[in-house]
Amino acid sequence: MDGRFYYLTALLLWSGLAIRIPRLLHSRRDPALVSLCAVVLAAGISFTLSAPASVAAVNRLTGVPNIAAPLVYTVVTAFSAACLVVIVYWRGGDPGQVRRVARRWMVAYALVIVALWALFAAGDAPVERLTDLDTYYATTPGLAEMITLYLVAHLVAAFTTTTLCWRWARKVTGWTRRGLVVLVLGWLLNGVFGVVKLAAVAGRWTGRHWDPLSTDVAPGVAAVAAALVTIGYALPLVGPRAESIAAYARLRPLFRLLVDPADTRYWVPLSWWSLGDIDLRLTQRETGIRDSITRLEPRFDERIREQAYHRAISAGASAPEAEAIGAAAMVAAATRPGAPDGLPPGGHGCTALDGSLSDLVRVSRAVHTPIVTEALRTDGSPESRRT
Repeated sequence: MDGRFYYLTALLLWSGLAIRIPRLLHSRRDPALVSLCAVVLAAGISFTLSAPASVAAVNRLTGVPNIAAPLVYTVVTAFSAACLVVIVYWRGGDPGQVRRVARRWMVAYALVIVALWALFAAGDAPVERLTDLDTYYATTPGLAEMITLYLVAHLVAAFTTTTLCWRWARKVTGWTRRGLVVLVLGWLLNGVFGVVKLAAVAGRWTGRHWDPLSTDVAPGVAAVAAALVTIGYALPLVGPRAESIAAYARLRPLFRLLVDPADTRYWVPLSWWSLGDIDLRLTQRETGIRDSITRLEPRFDERIREQAYHRAISAGASAPEAEAIGAAAMVAAATRPGAPDGLPPGGHGCTALDGSLSDLVRVSRAVHTPIVTEALRTDGSPESRRT
């Protein structure tokens, strides 16, 4: 397989790692986050070192033929261990028990790494192999055991992680469940990678030539698996953040309609370096909207809301959309200077304004609809003042 494939895969993985570096620097004592970064780092290193050009460079620099092989196996084994540790910390539980289980996995895979180097030293690999070392030395004493040990350790991690993720995915919802489902797919493919590699090695044991399984099929499977595993681990971290950013942006029309720009309690600028505080910013924006709604309640006119609702229904809007348009029209009318008092506070009966964040987002998206725009067609309206 073309060496560029390995480097491109590593670059994509490390791009994902770069996104997490700011958070890692901010939470260096978070074992789950550290383990997650170790997963992506190890995956990227393994693909970089597996490229034929990298294998040749490592062998040449050290002067030891095929020393790149145990080095790659070490990184793959560390990747397997890091994945297991991430799952252990993700599941949580008693902190002491979690640390003990994570430590056992790390010790077990550290012993595997030590054994890999010992077996390499005990074997004899004088002929440099850049792409097919697994099958070429599959029957060589010492090296055969090294190759088998690394594949078995990888398969154990794949089977264990797949089982843990599947069981856990049946008990949770939301972004955690989505991430776990992707992880199940990724680790199933990691298992396929191990099986394919082991089949090619076993073929040599029985006198068959199944080398293309190891040199052509396995790398492609490994690349897809690594991508899925990285995405699976990232989804529970990135998904809620993405939802918060989207909600923050979608609340902007309603926020600008209701909140005075001079009120610095709620007007907090969002810049690239403050993305880590998006939840705080979202809370501030939502609070500003709800405070303004409470202040405007005496000016709400139910007739405006009902008229806008029926007009939206007549125009083909769904019931939730029409309800949001009706609420937005009533709010827009209440922001006009000189709007008369209507119902007493808390008496507007509009669930879209008193509901969840998603309800407010629907109202905000309705602000720029033609029906709501009509409610603001008054000289000196908040819209004209802010434009």
